[in-house]
Amino acid sequence: MRTLPLSEARLLPLWKRPEALLFLMAFAMPLAFATWMALLNNFVIEVANFSGVETGWLHTVREIPGFLAIGVIALIMVIREQVLGLLSLLLLGIATALTAYFPTFGGILALTMLSSIGFHYFETVNQSLQLQWIEKDRAPQMLGWIMATASAASLLSYGLLVLTWRSFELSYAFVYGVGGGLCALIAVFCLFAYPQFEAPHPQLKTFVLRRRYWLYYALQFMSGGRRQIFVVFAGFMMVERFGFEVHEVTALLLVNYLANIAIAPLLGRAVGHFGERATLTVEYGGLILVFLAYGGVYYFSWGVVLAATLYIIDHIFFGLALALRTYFQKIADPRDIAPTAAVAFTINRIAAVFLPAALGYMWVVAPGGVFVLAASMAATSLALGLLITRHPAPGHETVLAPLVQTATPAE
Repeated sequence: MRTLPLSEARLLPLWKRPEALLFLMAFAMPLAFATWMALLNNFVIEVANFSGVETGWLHTVREIPGFLAIGVIALIMVIREQVLGLLSLLLLGIATALTAYFPTFGGILALTMLSSIGFHYFETVNQSLQLQWIEKDRAPQMLGWIMATASAASLLSYGLLVLTWRSFELSYAFVYGVGGGLCALIAVFCLFAYPQFEAPHPQLKTFVLRRRYWLYYALQFMSGGRRQIFVVFAGFMMVERFGFEVHEVTALLLVNYLANIAIAPLLGRAVGHFGERATLTVEYGGLILVFLAYGGVYYFSWGVVLAATLYIIDHIFFGLALALRTYFQKIADPRDIAPTAAVAFTINRIAAVFLPAALGYMWVVAPGGVFVLAASMAATSLALGLLITRHPAPGHETVLAPLVQTATPAE
């Protein structure tokens, strides 16, 4: 596999350029991950007889590799980022394909750990490559289109599930095998079909933790815990509280990704036009209302239609999280992107590792309290997001940065 400077990639056919590889990887990952998520709650309840406690532990185990994503820094010392990302994608596909063959608590946790290593290491490298390969002025719009591509892959997975799950009486083993297998095949194709693209700024291969990135780290920490509550318990509530079956959960996710295909490019355009501070403020403010409404749905039985609507709105708001990536791209030293992506993923997963298991016990006692906690975390994110300067740049990372710089000489 030959290396090719990024500046020469424009001479390649469209399908062999770096942007095409980013879109293809974005399409492959959800074929495995979205299939795993679509079946997960029904699989663990119907086949493995999980309660909220086991589900909490499952998601805690799933987040451990994310917490250890900092290991990517060590791996890129001996393997190129692009290769590492594709090997991680291959691992995700294979582990997903094998999931249904181990329907015990230990077996599910082991396969979850393997697939999670693939997912989190792929996502760490993928985000790094996106910020290195896409110019700053094109990043918001391009990231929006990449999100739409991932949503299209999820839509394909969910659409086929809705149409075929009951009609053909599909098994969990068959569906997991097809979704994971396709992801693995695309990863193998990408490994051999594309040259190794050389970014203009060599990445630091050491641990990077800079004081001026503190707000980015804080927002990543809050985002990890808040999102994990939604991923684990919003879907679990739809099955446990309202009795959703596989095809019904999948139909709900189908609507989510239909909305994302249409809206994600618009979200990217909004970030480019209004800036990161404004769009993140909208996201965090909206999530406060959504999570409080979730608690009302559970406590006051406001109905399944409202619960499903909130689930869709929740997904749309999370799409604005691309603003956090473009914010970092604007303030970062170009050499810091790869190591900081690993550090940020680890920070993002600190709360995610501990919250699911702990909140699994809270769910048994006070389910609505889980969503109240999520709303408080969104409120904290809102307060932090307001510290982002309108035009982020090195030296102007937060609204406080000019005050700190002014005060420093007098100290």
